[in-house]
Amino acid sequence: MQRGIYSACSAMLVQSTYLDVVANNLANVNTAGFRKRIPVSQSFPDLLMDRIEKVSEDGETKLMTVAPFQMNFKGRATIGTLSFANIMTQTYMPDLHGALAVTDNPLDVALRGEGFFVLQNEDGDIFYSRQGSFQIDGTGNVVTSDGMRLIADGAPANIGESTQFSFSTDGFIIADGEAVTQLDIVTFEYPTLLRQVGSSALFVETPQSGTPTPVLEPIVIPGAIEKSNVNVVEEMTRMVEIQRAYEAASKALMTNDETAGKMISSYSK
Repeated sequence: MQRGIYSACSAMLVQSTYLDVVANNLANVNTAGFRKRIPVSQSFPDLLMDRIEKVSEDGETKLMTVAPFQMNFKGRATIGTLSFANIMTQTYMPDLHGALAVTDNPLDVALRGEGFFVLQNEDGDIFYSRQGSFQIDGTGNVVTSDGMRLIADGAPANIGESTQFSFSTDGFIIADGEAVTQLDIVTFEYPTLLRQVGSSALFVETPQSGTPTPVLEPIVIPGAIEKSNVNVVEEMTRMVEIQRAYEAASKALMTNDETAGKMISSYSK
């Protein structure tokens, strides 16, 4: 009886987590460079179930009256195994590009194919992103809207006092008609295993993704940005499926609970 309740609760928890992932995807449908996440679940290993026998006043464990009649450590009696069906172990980032939006803004740049821009925050931490909307701060640094510095040739890109600025198709930063530095555009052995920072379009490397390596021939498109790769129709369909699965697990939980209540009432008479 308890197995059914545990399994139903487990299913409800999984679907609830799935819903959080889908909601985050939908919330970032208009975030440039955002990569949607897909939840990944796997079968949970069987767990050994036991119960703790009551210890009598003389310190001895009372006799057991149910199978398997085997006493374990500290009065625990094994009553079998239980599998919690599935649990969500991670989220997967599909390597699908978002559509291009042409802005004709010289401070915008998009990537096609593999690759990520390299960004650095004020603490020196490195992040990676496909979001290519930049601006110039008061000291001539090329930064994001959050103030993260764009890295080029291993250092923060800076155009000094130049008045005209643009990107070239081969990844160079052009300031006053001259190429001053080249963007650091990197890729990973397993880019789908990068860790997303919060709910944004920023990523950090993980042991599973591997270390960054330069893209030898990046495809750079000036005057455009890459939109989110979230498909609203797919996400809404997935949300409906999650809600139905959650309702089914909820009904299973209530059914098991009612059955357990009837059994207790019958034995108590």
